[in-house]
Amino acid sequence: MHRRDLLQLGTALGAASASLALGCNKTTGPDAEEPHPKMKTDTHPPAQPAAIRYFSRFGVDEALIRETLAVAMAKGGERADVFIQHRVSHTMALEDGEVNRAFASVELGAGVRVVSGDQTGYGYTEDLTLESLKNAAAMAAAIASGPATPAPKAFRADPGKHAAFPSRYALARSWEEVRPEEKLPLLAKLNERSLAADARIKKVSTGISDEHGAVLIADSDGRLVEDVQPMTRLWLSLTAEDKGRRETNAYNVAGREDMAFYSKDRMDRVLKEAVDRTLILFEAVQPPAGEMPIVMAAGSSGILLHEAIGHGMEADFNRKNVSIYADKLNKPIAKPFVSIVDDASIDRARGAINVDDEGNVGEKTTLVEGGTLATYLHDSISAKHYGVNPTGNGRRESYKHVPMPRMRSTYMLPGPHKRDEIIASVKKGIYCSGFSNGQVQIGAGDFTFYVKNGYLIEDGKLTQPIKDVNIIGNGPKVLERIDMVADDLTIDEGGWTCGKDGQSVPVSQGMPTVRVSAITVGGRKG
Repeated sequence: MHRRDLLQLGTALGAASASLALGCNKTTGPDAEEPHPKMKTDTHPPAQPAAIRYFSRFGVDEALIRETLAVAMAKGGERADVFIQHRVSHTMALEDGEVNRAFASVELGAGVRVVSGDQTGYGYTEDLTLESLKNAAAMAAAIASGPATPAPKAFRADPGKHAAFPSRYALARSWEEVRPEEKLPLLAKLNERSLAADARIKKVSTGISDEHGAVLIADSDGRLVEDVQPMTRLWLSLTAEDKGRRETNAYNVAGREDMAFYSKDRMDRVLKEAVDRTLILFEAVQPPAGEMPIVMAAGSSGILLHEAIGHGMEADFNRKNVSIYADKLNKPIAKPFVSIVDDASIDRARGAINVDDEGNVGEKTTLVEGGTLATYLHDSISAKHYGVNPTGNGRRESYKHVPMPRMRSTYMLPGPHKRDEIIASVKKGIYCSGFSNGQVQIGAGDFTFYVKNGYLIEDGKLTQPIKDVNIIGNGPKVLERIDMVADDLTIDEGGWTCGKDGQSVPVSQGMPTVRVSAITVGGRKG
């Protein structure tokens, strides 16, 4: 079985673990698209000539890439690609009003991949000289054995079936222009306001991180594309004391945004959410244990989709017959009002991408349509296996890693019910609004989630706050047991990071309010 850690929401630099309940502005879910068709000859718009702009500063040109691909294809691989990445990250954190961490990191390098049948060869280098790139290409090519294939004579920017490559996170001002002196007052004010919010708050940890950089993908088919990729995240963690008890909770926000992201309204929300989620823990109890209905709050409850369901729909797990969904294509797996998408196109979301790390345009992919499993999440390898088009889900952590099918922004579309109607339908159960951590088995879909914040539901009303609750279940069974879905879809804006096979990538997620008819709750006995 493939066991992995739960999707995590980072609170870097030693800050206390953040609650995963990170509410955001409510939005109406986009209409689902048709599932990807079988591969066929499409009439594509003419591709524009490729242009190397960002990476020209490092001496990268078409000749360098062409010679690298020539070595990669020298032993007869089916195809090859070059992935070049530059990323500069900055982090600043305050604890008790003082800067306790401030650092930067720089990544620059290239990876070369060769695919031959079911085999993948990979080599990478931090040196962008022709000699080093050829050495990486030769290492990747070692898996193949056959006559050489010529490298492309020219490159093109080919958006496939799309008219053009999208622009989902162009910034008015790059993070490389923002000085530390501009970030520090933001954190200092948040620290000051947190301590003034309630006398019980005794410790404050807050920080901001940002990154700028770009990727370049070129392949043996002659495609070449660059994508400039910004990111930022801000977090606030609070520790409060009351009558000898201590409680800690947190909140954060993230996106492919610039400094303007940190508006007064957003900073007010960060403060309010962190304070409210921390102080309510003094009133919270553990619910009774046992099987009962649960209501998942809109927003960060999307963790259920991502972990217990979404990973099982990644095509590599199904191609290898690991996932429980391997034989479920075009079969009903949920109620007819349940539809789930994985979406790269939400402007400036943390999980947004213009193109994936294989150069395919990031799309909105309908996974479950009207309760039926419509497709999987594909990279180019799995797409070839299934005879479909890639869905733009080939992602990697960095140039040191091979791409694989990964989620982007995964959420359930709105349903026919109302939030209050769903809560009123439960005589005895729990309402889950904030999550912390847990585990899931990809193959069987068995999971354990840790609920940090929530409420008892008694006679159709939210009553006593609850905390520190485990919910235990099976992803496919829980999907079948979702029997009410509200119309209040919320895309969470927290700093979610997904781990798979040792690689981490930024993602987003969302959910309307939903009811699961029965699930095991691990609370207090009796």
